[in-house]
Amino acid sequence: MTEPARLNFKEMCARFEVTPRTLRYYEYIELIAPEREGRSRFYGPREVARMKLILRGRRFGFSLEEIRQWLLIYGKKGERRQLEAWLQMADRQLVELKRQKDELESSIQDLHALRETAAEEMRKLPED
Repeated sequence: MTEPARLNFKEMCARFEVTPRTLRYYEYIELIAPEREGRSRFYGPREVARMKLILRGRRFGFSLEEIRQWLLIYGKKGERRQLEAWLQMADRQLVELKRQKDELESSIQDLHALRETAAEEMRKLPED
């Protein structure tokens, strides 16, 4: 089944599993710019591609301002300065994600240890 050339507002929300408020906010801060016909909004292939990048950026932990920069770079493929800026952004975020991963792994180990301590204490108690 082929995707329609344009999605309406409701279809766009459903396609990306975002709330109407989120979609309107992304439009308000000019991350996306749907076509307007009266009060209706329509999203073409460009906006669908931008929405994919926005959500990918959010998943990677980028701020909306960083995503704005990413979208500017995406729109100007092949420009050396912008690609270098993107690489620096990606490197910074990779360091941050690694730090978060290490912190999460440490928390998981601590919680396992606490759980095991509580389970051991419970085994020592008499049955009710």
